[in-house]
Amino acid sequence: MDKIRKNIAVIEPSKILYEGLFASILKSEYDYSFYYFDSLNEMELFYSKNEISIVLINPGLVQNRLNEFVKIKNQNPEILWIGIVYSFFDNSTLKLFDDTFSIIDDISIIIRKINKLCNINNANSHENGQLSERETDVLHFIAKGLSNKETAEKLNISIHTVNTHRKNIMEKTGIRSLAGLTIYAVSKGIISID
Repeated sequence: MDKIRKNIAVIEPSKILYEGLFASILKSEYDYSFYYFDSLNEMELFYSKNEISIVLINPGLVQNRLNEFVKIKNQNPEILWIGIVYSFFDNSTLKLFDDTFSIIDDISIIIRKINKLCNINNANSHENGQLSERETDVLHFIAKGLSNKETAEKLNISIHTVNTHRKNIMEKTGIRSLAGLTIYAVSKGIISID
């Protein structure tokens, strides 16, 4: 596959978190350049001389500076913003980002989100929103009210695998609540109302 160069800025106080993201994403088949910044101001100075495609940023750095953040976003509409979430943030703050991911997300989910925002297609992924057969199986049991552990036992897979499938289902459908997933499963004929 041809490599596509994308410049990713990471604005995060934790150097360890940056190093982990850098090492993990660098292993992907895509050609990313990484830049580390401590603050939005530092990134703005750099951006005036270089092109940034995506900014991965700790929402805590903008939480008390929302007006300034919105102004920077409006001045640079070509930059995509992804929040690195590892604590509670108000929904109004998280809605300012093009997307978010949790630091406990599998690296494949993080890469898929980056690629989706950059319109990079991966032949091995189901970016068209179609659930895989296994994801449909997981959704079937979750929508019927089974816990992740019970679903794992029914499908003879690990709880970690169930969690990964569940995250993929939420990513593909855009639905985050159990009630919403249940309605989706009913509407798609994955489960019936009995």
